[in-house]
Amino acid sequence: MKDLSKVEQDILDGMLARRPELEPCVESLLSLHECLVDLYDRGGKLLLCGNGGSSADSMHIVGELCKSFERKRPVPLAVAEKLKVLPHSEELIENLEVGLPAVALGFNGSLKSAVENDSPLRDIAYAQEAFALAKPGDVLIGISTSGNATNCLMAMATVKAVGGTVISLTGPKGGKMAELADIAVKAPGGTTKEVQESHLVLYHTFCCLIEAHYFPEMR
Repeated sequence: MKDLSKVEQDILDGMLARRPELEPCVESLLSLHECLVDLYDRGGKLLLCGNGGSSADSMHIVGELCKSFERKRPVPLAVAEKLKVLPHSEELIENLEVGLPAVALGFNGSLKSAVENDSPLRDIAYAQEAFALAKPGDVLIGISTSGNATNCLMAMATVKAVGGTVISLTGPKGGKMAELADIAVKAPGGTTKEVQESHLVLYHTFCCLIEAHYFPEMR
């Protein structure tokens, strides 16, 4: 990993000050950060999936990435110039924020129900959606406290086959998802709620890190 900027380092230090038990996750978290920098430098997109609370976490991460989280993300000048001749230009230039492309799988009800109705294979819905969306070089983060969610494993296998990178965010054992992952982030915790509490801190940290990398100025 290249050296972090001061802003990025402050974010990481702040996490460790609040949650020192997450120190064993730092190496994999920095690998994830480097992966996301490479992804967005190349104009790729991030896919995410999980079940239950982990599905909600996937959607939460998308919400932090696709608009401003903590920092200013002004419309690029080239886009602003093109907007000037289009309807609602002033309002759009003033209020749009640059997004880092991210998609949570499983929230298209029509697609999900069609896959579940038409396919004889249970648990394939995430994989089917990922197969339609993923391009070589894209990244998928699969979130699971156990690390053994079959539908997430199928999605990870599919993205790998397409030529993408797969990342697991799991509990301390890692499970089958960690074995398959290119980068495995194993959060501490002895119960589901403890692991999910660690997940929240870790994904807020990597969302803050990637935002600070591209948009260092606070709102």
